[in-house]
Amino acid sequence: MEVNKILNADFLDILFEGKNKDYGAYELRKTYNSRLIKAIMGTAIVILLLFIAYFVSNLKGETKKQAMVVQDVQLQDVVEEKKNEPPPPPPPKVEPPKVEMAKFTPPKIVKDNEVKEEDKPPPQEKLEDTKIGTVNQEGIKDEGITAPPVSDGGKGVVEAPKKEEEDYDKTFTKVEIESEFPGGAGAWLRYLNKNLRYPDDAVNNEIQGTVVVQFIVDKEGNVSDVQAISGPESGGLREEAVRVIKKSGKWTPAVQNGRQVKSYKKQPIVFKLEAQ
Repeated sequence: MEVNKILNADFLDILFEGKNKDYGAYELRKTYNSRLIKAIMGTAIVILLLFIAYFVSNLKGETKKQAMVVQDVQLQDVVEEKKNEPPPPPPPKVEPPKVEMAKFTPPKIVKDNEVKEEDKPPPQEKLEDTKIGTVNQEGIKDEGITAPPVSDGGKGVVEAPKKEEEDYDKTFTKVEIESEFPGGAGAWLRYLNKNLRYPDDAVNNEIQGTVVVQFIVDKEGNVSDVQAISGPESGGLREEAVRVIKKSGKWTPAVQNGRQVKSYKKQPIVFKLEAQ
């Protein structure tokens, strides 16, 4: 190495002058100080982190201990043992108060000098608040005497309970005699055979069944509010049943208590296909 470079050269450069610097020892020695500083700083950081973790864990430990103390301080319900106490003594018997009574003496016709003092009836004023009995008895006044019924003047008339008047203008749901087609069941069947038409849609799809039609028959037999309430919903059976009822004319009105009234009527109409 030249003399002018020795003063400015590093110790390692002088030591490894003319040697193989790529071998590894040169690099290890050259980076030793930096590696040492990094190791010290890393160690210090780890120690600091451990200290912080220890400090934090101590704080949490104290908090947990305090919380546990609070949870442990719980009052338990004190269960008192029931003592077998003797039953209370029965209530004392209270005798009902004696009611003042006057002896009833059957009337007997005798001479005045033959009437005994104990057989004389008490005066009428005393009997107003005194109970009649078989013996004379001192006691309290009888305040529970029932007042006699009001007299009807000797007429002996007993009024029958008033019957509520029936509203014959309403639409009855139940009646004594229901409304019907004029002429009865036979006339109704003849009417259906003549006027009932089996819908083509129902025939093609083989739809059959019973349609129940509800309607109102007024006092004059007029039909209104016709509607099908049950039966097949397809095929036009319901519509045909409603049409036949509307075309049926006047019906015989229902009867309630001998009077013609307005009432509901349910009439079934059977649709049945003939077997081929």
